[in-house]
Amino acid sequence: MTTHFDAIILGAGAAGLMAAATAGRRGRRVLLLDHAEEAGKKILISGGGRCNFTNLGCVPERFLSANRHFARSALARYTPADFLALVERHRIAWHEKTLGQLFCDGSARQIVQMLLDECAATGVDLRLRHDIQHVSHNGHFTVQTSDGGFTAPALILATGGLSIPKMGATGLAYSIARTFALPMVEPRPGLVPLTFEGEALELMRPLSGVALPVRAKVGKTGFTEAMLFTHRGLSGPAVLQASSYLQPGGELELDLLPGLDARGQLLFGKTNRPRAELRTVLGELVPQRLAIALAPDQGRIGELPNKRIEQLAAQLSAWRLKPAGTEGYAKAEVTLGGIATQGLSSQTMMATKIPGLFAIGEAVDVTGWLGGYNFQWAWASGFVAGSEV
Repeated sequence: MTTHFDAIILGAGAAGLMAAATAGRRGRRVLLLDHAEEAGKKILISGGGRCNFTNLGCVPERFLSANRHFARSALARYTPADFLALVERHRIAWHEKTLGQLFCDGSARQIVQMLLDECAATGVDLRLRHDIQHVSHNGHFTVQTSDGGFTAPALILATGGLSIPKMGATGLAYSIARTFALPMVEPRPGLVPLTFEGEALELMRPLSGVALPVRAKVGKTGFTEAMLFTHRGLSGPAVLQASSYLQPGGELELDLLPGLDARGQLLFGKTNRPRAELRTVLGELVPQRLAIALAPDQGRIGELPNKRIEQLAAQLSAWRLKPAGTEGYAKAEVTLGGIATQGLSSQTMMATKIPGLFAIGEAVDVTGWLGGYNFQWAWASGFVAGSEV
């Protein structure tokens, strides 16, 4: 059994599969290891099982990192058009949804199979159910697993972050990075539902299941998409997007009527439909259950004092809330933070102080928006590392 390779890749997810196929195409002898029983498990559940595999609007400005320029090089070297060409070469039907999101017409399994086929065609040695026990470096890298030891001059960390532990996520990449003294950015859940307490939760809990379009803002960054009330707080694309920008203790601002003048709508109702019930007028602007929650007071809108109108308008157009926390890694789409970019080359993804050691994908402190951005980062960073080993 072969134990020495040109490159060992830890993690057979999106980034690891791409890195392996890329290195294999260059004639490298590649070993791809994973503790799971099958490759690409997070790919399989993505996009409701149809895999939102990239986004046409994939620009560096839509990624979060302590170094906001770090992703620029990799994203330029391997673009959404490059991955789409691969998808089409494998005759996988796809379609574009809103906001530049590209999905398979069929199953996410097609994307996994495409990557496995690419690896197989280039001779990648994929070994599953291998638990990583120890990694060391002494002129070359040695990886000790539950099924033996392997060596190579290059090692790629592609084991992802901490999000969705039920799919097998662990902090392996972080522990190995710390072993080699790579700098870290404290990880935390990203693209995650928010939880609330007190009065805010009392209002939200009975609204569980109610959805509506909103603009969710954190500071100057805002997202206009759907929001969903849950039994613990808020979710939906707009809130997930905003959550990545929200620091602990920070404030979320919601516009429940994006594109509309809430104050003008209410004053128009008061002037032109004074006998209409307030909740009737509100119910024409937002879902009925939300209208009742926002205006539990009965009465005709024409009889409301202007102060109450202003108060309601402010809540509709600039509802300021302080989340108590998040749903954590169990519900987080991604992990923010991770292996710090300051210890990596943006041109190669290799550790600047440890030749031959690479980190890619979600393990690195680069996190994209919701909607295919994080897959594109996986493809791009995997391609770059695979081109360098």
